[in-house]
Amino acid sequence: MAIWIRILSGIGGLVLQLLVLDAAVRTFLLPRVANVSLSRAVARAIGWIFQMLANSKRSYAVRDAILSLYASMVLLTYQALWLALSIIAFTLGFVAAGVPSFLRAFEISGSSLLTLGTSSGQGGGQVVLGFVEAGIGLTLLALLIAFIPTLYAAFQRREVSVSRLSVRAGVPATPWGVLEMAQSVDSYERLDELWREWEQWFIEVGETHTTLTILNYYRSPSPDQTWIGAAAAVLDAAALFNAAVDITPSPTAGLCIRSGWLSLRRLADYYRVPYPTTIDRNVSISISRAQFDGVLDRLERSGVPLLADREAAWCDFSGWRANYDAIIEAFYTLFTCPRTDWNEATIQPLFGPSNKRGI
Repeated sequence: MAIWIRILSGIGGLVLQLLVLDAAVRTFLLPRVANVSLSRAVARAIGWIFQMLANSKRSYAVRDAILSLYASMVLLTYQALWLALSIIAFTLGFVAAGVPSFLRAFEISGSSLLTLGTSSGQGGGQVVLGFVEAGIGLTLLALLIAFIPTLYAAFQRREVSVSRLSVRAGVPATPWGVLEMAQSVDSYERLDELWREWEQWFIEVGETHTTLTILNYYRSPSPDQTWIGAAAAVLDAAALFNAAVDITPSPTAGLCIRSGWLSLRRLADYYRVPYPTTIDRNVSISISRAQFDGVLDRLERSGVPLLADREAAWCDFSGWRANYDAIIEAFYTLFTCPRTDWNEATIQPLFGPSNKRGI
């Protein structure tokens, strides 16, 4: 084989294998946000296929069942693609090392990567290259095997709080449900525990979901619960509590909201979701004043003590919500989650008192 073909094959194989190793390391090992072009391309291609399968004409339960497979398929595709590209890279490497044909080089490369032992190179250079390829193949497989427990541990921590929220907010979780449940058991002072739990939850999600970005697409076990919907419910409940409930505003609720919008902004930066960086009370939000008043009417019927000045309450609430409104609304679409419909507050049955004798 011509010397210039061997030289070009060697350079091409080396560059291709370095691209594969870079993608594997930065996707699975790097403990910070990394924009990996190869991984993004795979995720987008698989995502396009799943979006075609889960078209909007299907019911949400069917779409949720289809999309629940997306993250797992992306991980398997990563591994398959990296192994396939490694075979091609080392095929070029074996050509550079003197194997007389591309077909024979491909056969040796596949045998070496998968440690089959059916074919091997001749001469010191080809034998060493085969050992290196076998080591890389085992390393790529080990990366995925070691990555899965870490991934599922973070997923489980996220979902424990999401499931626990159903006790305090109903299924699906709603912001008015949080306040009604607190009223039904006469435990407003216990809401600080909820705000603290979710302040920590947002901090963890901000870390894990920007370093292990595939986690964003792992859906909750129940179609009625989504981590985006739960996050929105807690943030809105904290904003409603501090803005409209006639109880001393909670600094813990305010810190929970701040923790939430800071974490969501980290995710928004990764997914290039635009959001206003300068917030004022005049920034419009996706919730209308009529919807807000409908929720207050419901809370009033439930016995929740409310401030008399609804105009001031609306200004305070919209000021809180403006910090995360654009991101939450974009994430509903990005991660295919059902949006919390504030109009349903007027038709959903009320939570009755549940901790009083004789009821």
